[in-house]
Amino acid sequence: MKTHLPKVDLEKRKWHVIDANGAVLGRLAVQIADTLRGKNKPIYTAHLDAGDFVVVINAEKVAVTGKKETAKEFMTYSGWKGGEKYTTVAQIRAKHPEKLITHAVRGMVPKNRLGRVLMTKLKVYKGDKHPHSAQQPATLAVKK
Repeated sequence: MKTHLPKVDLEKRKWHVIDANGAVLGRLAVQIADTLRGKNKPIYTAHLDAGDFVVVINAEKVAVTGKKETAKEFMTYSGWKGGEKYTTVAQIRAKHPEKLITHAVRGMVPKNRLGRVLMTKLKVYKGDKHPHSAQQPATLAVKK
Protein backbone atom coordinates (compact mmCIF):
# COMPACT_ATOMS: atom_id res chain seq x y z
CA MET A 1 0.00 0.00 0.00
CA LYS A 2 1.39 3.39 -0.96
CA THR A 3 0.95 6.63 0.91
CA HIS A 4 -0.89 9.26 -1.08
CA LEU A 5 0.98 12.57 -1.18
CA PRO A 6 -1.23 15.41 -2.44
CA LYS A 7 0.04 17.87 -5.01
CA VAL A 8 0.09 21.35 -3.52
CA ASP A 9 -0.56 23.76 -6.37
CA LEU A 10 1.09 27.07 -5.56
CA GLU A 11 -0.93 28.97 -8.19
CA LYS A 12 -4.26 28.01 -6.59
CA ARG A 13 -3.56 29.64 -3.23
CA LYS A 14 -6.36 31.97 -2.23
CA TRP A 15 -6.20 35.28 -0.40
CA HIS A 16 -8.50 35.96 2.57
CA VAL A 17 -9.25 39.21 4.40
CA ILE A 18 -10.20 39.08 8.07
CA ASP A 19 -11.55 42.12 9.90
CA ALA A 20 -10.26 41.99 13.49
CA ASN A 21 -12.69 44.65 14.71
CA GLY A 22 -14.11 43.33 18.02
CA ALA A 23 -12.75 39.81 17.51
CA VAL A 24 -11.23 38.04 20.52
CA LEU A 25 -7.48 37.68 20.01
CA GLY A 26 -7.06 33.97 20.78
CA ARG A 27 -10.05 32.81 18.76
CA LEU A 28 -8.95 34.99 15.85
CA ALA A 29 -5.41 33.60 16.01
CA VAL A 30 -6.66 30.00 15.89
CA GLN A 31 -8.69 30.72 12.75
CA ILE A 32 -5.74 32.49 11.09
CA ALA A 33 -3.32 29.69 11.95
CA ASP A 34 -5.68 27.04 10.59
CA THR A 35 -6.09 28.96 7.31
CA LEU A 36 -2.33 29.47 6.99
CA ARG A 37 -1.67 25.75 7.49
CA GLY A 38 -4.50 24.63 5.21
CA LYS A 39 -6.41 22.69 7.85
CA ASN A 40 -9.68 23.77 6.23
CA LYS A 41 -8.82 21.94 2.98
CA PRO A 42 -9.20 18.27 2.12
CA ILE A 43 -5.57 18.09 0.94
CA TYR A 44 -4.17 19.04 4.37
CA THR A 45 -0.89 17.32 5.14
CA ALA A 46 0.96 18.13 8.35
CA HIS A 47 4.43 18.49 6.81
CA LEU A 48 3.40 20.46 3.69
CA ASP A 49 2.45 24.09 3.17
CA ALA A 50 -1.05 23.80 1.70
CA GLY A 51 -2.54 26.95 3.23
CA ASP A 52 -3.69 30.28 1.90
CA PHE A 53 -2.63 33.89 2.39
CA VAL A 54 -4.34 35.85 5.16
CA VAL A 55 -4.66 39.64 5.35
CA VAL A 56 -5.80 41.01 8.71
CA ILE A 57 -7.15 44.57 8.91
CA ASN A 58 -8.10 46.73 11.92
CA ALA A 59 -5.47 45.09 14.12
CA GLU A 60 -5.74 47.88 16.70
CA LYS A 61 -9.40 46.98 17.37
CA VAL A 62 -8.83 43.36 18.40
CA ALA A 63 -10.34 42.51 21.79
CA VAL A 64 -8.79 40.73 24.74
CA THR A 65 -10.91 39.30 27.53
CA GLY A 66 -10.69 39.85 31.25
CA LYS A 67 -7.88 41.99 32.66
CA LYS A 68 -5.37 41.02 29.97
CA GLU A 69 -5.17 44.58 28.64
CA THR A 70 -3.20 45.66 31.72
CA ALA A 71 -2.25 42.45 33.53
CA LYS A 72 -0.74 40.37 30.68
CA GLU A 73 2.92 41.18 30.14
CA PHE A 74 5.37 40.25 27.40
CA MET A 75 9.01 39.88 28.43
CA THR A 76 12.09 40.56 26.31
CA TYR A 77 15.64 39.89 27.46
CA SER A 78 18.74 41.63 26.10
CA GLY A 79 21.17 39.01 27.40
CA TRP A 80 22.73 41.33 29.97
CA LYS A 81 22.19 41.34 33.73
CA GLY A 82 19.01 43.21 34.52
CA GLY A 83 18.19 43.38 30.82
CA GLU A 84 14.59 42.24 31.18
CA LYS A 85 11.86 44.50 29.80
CA TYR A 86 8.16 43.98 30.39
CA THR A 87 5.45 45.49 28.20
CA THR A 88 1.70 45.18 28.63
CA VAL A 89 -0.89 44.55 25.94
CA ALA A 90 -2.00 48.19 26.18
CA GLN A 91 1.54 49.44 25.50
CA ILE A 92 1.97 47.14 22.51
CA ARG A 93 -1.46 48.14 21.16
CA ALA A 94 -0.44 51.82 21.36
CA LYS A 95 2.84 51.40 19.45
CA HIS A 96 2.57 48.33 17.20
CA PRO A 97 -0.90 46.70 17.28
CA GLU A 98 0.11 44.34 14.46
CA LYS A 99 2.50 42.56 16.84
CA LEU A 100 -0.35 41.36 19.05
CA ILE A 101 -1.87 39.27 16.28
CA THR A 102 1.48 38.20 14.82
CA HIS A 103 2.74 37.01 18.22
CA ALA A 104 -0.45 35.05 18.91
CA VAL A 105 -0.41 33.34 15.50
CA ARG A 106 3.33 32.56 15.71
CA GLY A 107 2.65 30.58 18.87
CA MET A 108 0.13 28.42 17.02
CA VAL A 109 2.20 27.40 13.98
CA PRO A 110 5.03 24.84 14.02
CA LYS A 111 8.35 25.97 15.47
CA ASN A 112 10.49 24.95 12.48
CA ARG A 113 11.17 25.88 8.83
CA LEU A 114 7.55 25.22 7.91
CA GLY A 115 6.33 27.66 10.55
CA ARG A 116 8.66 30.38 9.28
CA VAL A 117 7.33 29.91 5.73
CA LEU A 118 3.74 30.02 6.99
CA MET A 119 4.34 33.32 8.79
CA THR A 120 5.42 34.96 5.51
CA LYS A 121 1.85 34.42 4.25
CA LEU A 122 0.35 36.48 7.09
CA LYS A 123 -0.11 40.21 6.44
CA VAL A 124 -1.39 42.34 9.34
CA TYR A 125 -2.37 46.02 8.99
CA LYS A 126 -3.34 48.68 11.50
CA GLY A 127 -6.18 50.40 9.63
CA ASP A 128 -8.89 49.19 7.30
CA LYS A 129 -6.77 49.65 4.14
CA HIS A 130 -4.38 47.08 2.68
CA PRO A 131 -2.26 46.99 -0.49
CA HIS A 132 -3.39 43.51 -1.60
CA SER A 133 -6.52 44.40 -3.57
CA ALA A 134 -4.90 43.18 -6.80
CA GLN A 135 -5.03 39.61 -5.43
CA GLN A 136 -8.83 39.89 -5.10
CA PRO A 137 -9.03 38.57 -1.52
CA ALA A 138 -12.25 37.01 -0.28
CA THR A 139 -13.73 38.09 3.05
CA LEU A 140 -13.40 35.47 5.75
CA ALA A 141 -15.89 35.78 8.61
CA VAL A 142 -14.53 35.52 12.13
CA LYS A 143 -16.04 32.62 14.08
CA LYS A 144 -17.43 33.74 17.42
